[in-house]
Amino acid sequence: MRFLSIQKYMLFAFCLFLSTLSNAQTDHWETIVFANDEWKYLVGQSDYPTDWFQENFNDDAWQTGEGGFGYGDGDDGTNIPFTLSVALRKTFEIVDISKIEGFVLSADYDDGFVAYLNGVEIARANLGAVGTPPGYDEAPPTDHEADLKDGNQPDYFFLQNAVDFLQNGENTLAIQVNNVTIFSSDLSSNFYLSLGINDDSNDYESNPNWFIPPFEFISSDLPLLVINTEGEEIVDEPRITAQLGIIDNGATERNYLTDPFNGYDGQISIEIRGASSQSFDKKNYSFETQNADGTNDNVSLLGMPEENDWILHGPFSDKSLMRNSLTYNFVRSMGRYAPRTRSCELIVNGEYLGYYVLMERIKIDENRLDIATVKPEDVEGDEVTGGYLFQIDRDNPDLVDGWYSQHPPYTFYAFDDPDYDEINTIQIFYIRSFIKDFESAMNASDYAETYDDWIDVNSFIDYVIASEISKEIDAYRLSFFMHKTKDSNGGKLKFGPVWDINLGYANFDYGCSNSPEGWSYDWHNSCNLQAFWIKQLAEIPNVQHRMKCRWEELREDVLAMGTLHDYIDNTAAEIDEAQERNFQRYPILGQYVWPNSFVGDTYQSEVNFLKNWLADRLDWMDENIGGNCDLVATPETTTTNFDLQIFPNPFADELNILLTNDYFKKGRIVFKNVLGQTVLQQNIEANQALLVETGLFENGMYFYEIWINEEKIKVASLIKM
Repeated sequence: MRFLSIQKYMLFAFCLFLSTLSNAQTDHWETIVFANDEWKYLVGQSDYPTDWFQENFNDDAWQTGEGGFGYGDGDDGTNIPFTLSVALRKTFEIVDISKIEGFVLSADYDDGFVAYLNGVEIARANLGAVGTPPGYDEAPPTDHEADLKDGNQPDYFFLQNAVDFLQNGENTLAIQVNNVTIFSSDLSSNFYLSLGINDDSNDYESNPNWFIPPFEFISSDLPLLVINTEGEEIVDEPRITAQLGIIDNGATERNYLTDPFNGYDGQISIEIRGASSQSFDKKNYSFETQNADGTNDNVSLLGMPEENDWILHGPFSDKSLMRNSLTYNFVRSMGRYAPRTRSCELIVNGEYLGYYVLMERIKIDENRLDIATVKPEDVEGDEVTGGYLFQIDRDNPDLVDGWYSQHPPYTFYAFDDPDYDEINTIQIFYIRSFIKDFESAMNASDYAETYDDWIDVNSFIDYVIASEISKEIDAYRLSFFMHKTKDSNGGKLKFGPVWDINLGYANFDYGCSNSPEGWSYDWHNSCNLQAFWIKQLAEIPNVQHRMKCRWEELREDVLAMGTLHDYIDNTAAEIDEAQERNFQRYPILGQYVWPNSFVGDTYQSEVNFLKNWLADRLDWMDENIGGNCDLVATPETTTTNFDLQIFPNPFADELNILLTNDYFKKGRIVFKNVLGQTVLQQNIEANQALLVETGLFENGMYFYEIWINEEKIKVASLIKM
């Protein structure tokens, strides 16, 4: 559970943290203080007495009422007037302190609070500096909504050394709750105190039905990410500063919380991310690795290439825990960029938060979406033409960070890289005009003759194949990324990277059909309003012919059922230990979580559902994908009908490369190790032999990428002996 700094322990002590997570001596849990008990309370109208939270304070003049105290949410035992704060006091009797191993304060509050036990600060969230009593009118920095009223878990604050805080006989719990503003529509203050008992005695009350006892967590076979915010709440903007430590002893070694931070030990800025997922108990986070002065610090995390922008994805409604990573993996194998992922377990402020996937945030970078950047000074000529990364996403009535299409259903394009805070007026005008002209061309009667003047057809085909395999409910409508390269690098609209597949593979029960049959691109004007040009492009005969050829090629290897099932099985085996803890922390197996279409009683049943649905989907696509490879029109110049010779393989001291193609003059070959890090990059010319010195290569497996006109046209593997 969660540790917060207290007066006696001003900073997190991780040696104590380790012992708090073990319940080896705890027989069971009972609750001694409930939110709806009778409490003493004082509505804040002026400064509270300086000793109001001490155990010997005389509160006879305070009012008495049923907790919680507040208004507006329907979760209040006593309604109080609109106020900036309320102070609460509750006394309770401990029978035998020697039987208590630890205790949990469950806090359901709106908007910030600080709690004291017998005069010692034990917990604080979203309210002032640790150790400093807040003023009655001190505003929390952000809103915080109560959770229990919506069926979610409250915040947990766990301490083990009960003897340091509790005593036999009478004890006093004192809590101050502050509202973000006097004009706020709600205030909540529901608090519970639960005790870990080390024998079979029953001196107190049964726990609330939502209470989840702490469970043992000392080590993992996955890397551990440990975040310390020093009591400050992580919110959805603005980012807050925190410390991140990573324990990663390698694939064959266990990771113990007593081990030093050897994967990263430094500052980050972090915030909650996501849209509908923010309603879940398990949150998603985005963070930046930083230097002490707040500047970006490009680092390698868990072996991924150096960068500073990262995502901590916490699968929740996706109980297979792998829909995203599965998709990203096969898309990368198709030769397209998709975020790299690593499995881990997450602890924030001492609270075990379960299984997470550390992944790259999509951005323009040589190790991510590798296209040229557009800089603030790029306002004319070739420089202003790229690169741009943007997406079709949820509409924004305020037009803060994007623009609407001029054609029904008026999809919303959002700036991504450069984002709205960085892109200048000339660049905004350029990319909006480009998309406007593209959509005008697609709205014309001859669009089937001009489409390839505007789009990179091969990237469109790969994006459609990936989207159709998962049949994600928001396909082509939300988180639909596109990018444009410089005119000198082709200048066409490209599609991807793929993103956010949690609701794919039939993990939804609303809107469109989740059966393995049917095309997602055909949802337009039925149950999912997509850009009008998606279906048009997908049904152009020559696009379908080329898609058929690409599909048959991929089904031989990358998208073979055996390949995909092996990935699923291997991932399930890798996270088997972690998934058990995850579903102890979030006991949702066998329960409906929006918008599940299938609810399995076990983790393996969730994995089996994913595998079976995927197999049915691929079979249906085999039977129904249109096109005829024999009818493909003249191939595009950079991506087909080339012959590559690269030998020997395995290699030792040198490699010979010959790329034969009559349609282009120059390209480049990029060699990367298994972690995705670039080892060597060289320019190549068509129809000329190239000798590559391999002194920089250590023994092992490598991948090479062939790039022509900033398009990756081939990926394959090599072995250095």
